[in-house]
Amino acid sequence: MKVIIPLAGFGTRLRPHTYSRPKPLINVAGKPVLGHLLDKLQDLPIDEYIFIVGYLGDQIEAYVRENYGDKPSRYFEQKELNGQSPAIYLAKEAIEGPVLILFVDTIFETDLGFLADTDAEAVAFVKEVEDPRRFGVAAVNEEGIVTHFVEKPDSMENRLAVIGMYYIRDSAAMLDAIETQMREDRQTKGEYYLADAFQIMVDRGTKFRVAEVDEWLDAGTADAVLETNRLLLKRGRDNAHDVQADGSVIISPVYIDPSARITNSVIGPYVTLGADCVVENCVIRDSIIDSDSVVKNALLEHSLVGRHAVLEGQFRTVNVGDSTSIRYA
Repeated sequence: MKVIIPLAGFGTRLRPHTYSRPKPLINVAGKPVLGHLLDKLQDLPIDEYIFIVGYLGDQIEAYVRENYGDKPSRYFEQKELNGQSPAIYLAKEAIEGPVLILFVDTIFETDLGFLADTDAEAVAFVKEVEDPRRFGVAAVNEEGIVTHFVEKPDSMENRLAVIGMYYIRDSAAMLDAIETQMREDRQTKGEYYLADAFQIMVDRGTKFRVAEVDEWLDAGTADAVLETNRLLLKRGRDNAHDVQADGSVIISPVYIDPSARITNSVIGPYVTLGADCVVENCVIRDSIIDSDSVVKNALLEHSLVGRHAVLEGQFRTVNVGDSTSIRYA
């Protein structure tokens, strides 16, 4: 099985952080979002990773090579951001046999072990939501087989949101459907969505099953990143008991890199501190401070601070990108 991960978007909802690094490398609970995603796949029989990259794609390649270099990987650049289907189609020369497609905004909790020997023609992973209108949804019949895929529906009728993960046994049929979609110019709101290509497959007889995930965490906005950070810290990423900090109080759950230096501060709950951070005389909760940053004499809550940033001064809520320096008089 091959794994296809499209991640070419600019990540505009996470600026200023995504000016200097791609969204999949945003730190959540001590690890980039992409790392959390790839960790979920380690026990699957994967032959190759295929990454569809864009702006700052060299950082993606460097991260994967350094941390997940045990599996072959290939990279294809999407220069025109015209939709999900063209992104997949860029890699057509590398796509064959069964494939698993994952979009990197998503962190999920579910057992993927059944994919190793499933006889399903296709699987769409879903989660029931209260308001489906900003997602793609799957309408299913009594047997749990998809009858329609709808991207960003106008109604509240179907609440099974597709989380951005699909298993396709016959990837050649998928590529043929994408070719038909683009040839017939089937777009939704100005983009070529995979939902429309998959609907072509459904109309041609492919049986998509649905598999509901236990948890679906978004990492597409600053608020969502912080919420995901909180949930991951509660579910196994907490290392508060291992932290040594001079004259400080650590309130679980937190993830603090062993190289971070903390003095006379209260840290937590729900705080991530990256490698080589320096924190002095601070109260920090519900925040992520990324690697090599310095925070002094501050109270931070519900805040994101990028890499190599310096923040000194007064009590604030901030969203500070990489290599920024802020000092309050």
